[in-house]
Amino acid sequence: MPNIGTVLREEITRLSRRESRSQIDATRKATAQHRRDIAALKRQVAELERQVTLLARNGLATPRAAVDTPAKPVRFVAKGLRSQRMRLGLSAADLGKLLDVSAQSIYNWERELARPRGEQLARLAALRGIGKREAGQRLKQLLGSNGKAPRRS
Repeated sequence: MPNIGTVLREEITRLSRRESRSQIDATRKATAQHRRDIAALKRQVAELERQVTLLARNGLATPRAAVDTPAKPVRFVAKGLRSQRMRLGLSAADLGKLLDVSAQSIYNWERELARPRGEQLARLAALRGIGKREAGQRLKQLLGSNGKAPRRS
């Protein structure tokens, strides 16, 4: 007659293997599906790269580097941003609306906790040439007649 402890241990082992196998099978299926999806995406990227190369050869596409890089790099100084904001007589929230960023971003830039990205630097540089009145007019246009910023869709 077999020992009850041995029989119990074998039964527990058998059941635990069966349970873990059922859970592992689901994970294997999901992994296989993810690998198929990744392979399809890689094929799609390769096809799109081929199309871009063809367009570039035919002269239909403009080189991206020429479009994105300005002629003169824009310098960013946090202290200068604050003085520019004060010169225009704007709050951080108002300057944020003009630049299409949050007021918190303006505060972080001024405290040198963050730096503006390239697109934002270009917008900042464009604001350097305007005066207090023009800044007020632009802000008024953005806010519209009801005093609230328009909803983005």
